[in-house]
Amino acid sequence: MASLADLVNLNLSDCTDKVIVEYLWVGGSGIDIRSKARTVNGPITDASQLPKWNYDGSSTGQAPGEDSEVILYPQAIFKDPFRRGDNILVMCDCYTPQGVPIPTNKRHNAAKIFNSAKVAAEETWYGIEQEYTLLQKDVNWPLGWPIGGYPGPQGPYYCAAGADKAFGRDIVDAHYKACLYAGINISGINGEVMPGQWEFQVGPSVGIAASDQLWVARYILERITEVAGVVLSLDPKPIPGDWNGAGAHTNYSTKSMRQAGGYEVIKKAIEKLGKRHMQHIAAYGEGNERRLTGHHETADINTFKWGVADRGASIRVGRDTEKDGKGYFEDRRPASNMDPYVVTSMIAETTLLL
Repeated sequence: MASLADLVNLNLSDCTDKVIVEYLWVGGSGIDIRSKARTVNGPITDASQLPKWNYDGSSTGQAPGEDSEVILYPQAIFKDPFRRGDNILVMCDCYTPQGVPIPTNKRHNAAKIFNSAKVAAEETWYGIEQEYTLLQKDVNWPLGWPIGGYPGPQGPYYCAAGADKAFGRDIVDAHYKACLYAGINISGINGEVMPGQWEFQVGPSVGIAASDQLWVARYILERITEVAGVVLSLDPKPIPGDWNGAGAHTNYSTKSMRQAGGYEVIKKAIEKLGKRHMQHIAAYGEGNERRLTGHHETADINTFKWGVADRGASIRVGRDTEKDGKGYFEDRRPASNMDPYVVTSMIAETTLLL
């Protein structure tokens, strides 16, 4: 008698050329990610081979009930670490039946920016540091914290090991390997300053690929926490008080920044970012004012400043970049729940097109 696990892990390639495609899209809140699956003839090697599909936008807060159909346009494919074999995940963006991008489709505008001649010529690289918090199911309290109580103060938890300091490592490692399997350019993980909080990094990835990969990495993490019975939070300040918040620091460079003399290019780009500080802040995530207080490794939300190796700055430049005279910089302002399509394209727009 086959077990449930046996059936879940059936190798379909033994008996059919059909594959299961999980269509992913950003939901109505702009933070949630939704998905549904369909069967297609395989194997699939490019998103252009997949048919468009649709879903009920009235159930995701993206369309009225009397005209609820939203169309999914496949954009980027990844191997499916859950079903494995030739089965895939596909990141989509969303349109009306008339082909107009819906308001929550931030990918469409980002693609226009990244496809512009000036931005494309600069080969923009991004490395996104996604912080997140693991919560105990039903009580919405961080993993490893006593229910209704608090652990010892911050200090021993960052990049730590031990049952009293690192909580949820099995989830983190499962996610790390699943992302590598999927083809996501995940470059590392680490425990964060607040207990129950972790970080993974995606990149360096070029242009819009960084955002596609981060959204799919978030989806994979959501699925793994589902299996583990743990709740994933991208809230930028999940616990009020003397605890670090959660950000999505965005590292950025252009071809000109990576070449000789790039440090001067970096400084000019930072100057441009400073002039549009409040426009960026408005687009960098919900609830970010609770995180950007000027404490806990942040600059105040109303203040723009940059510095070398300064984690209390809006923009941090690394020591190696200063020493080499070229490299990248880190925008420390984005919140953990930011939309990477918005943040990455806005950085490119401000530094290259304005």
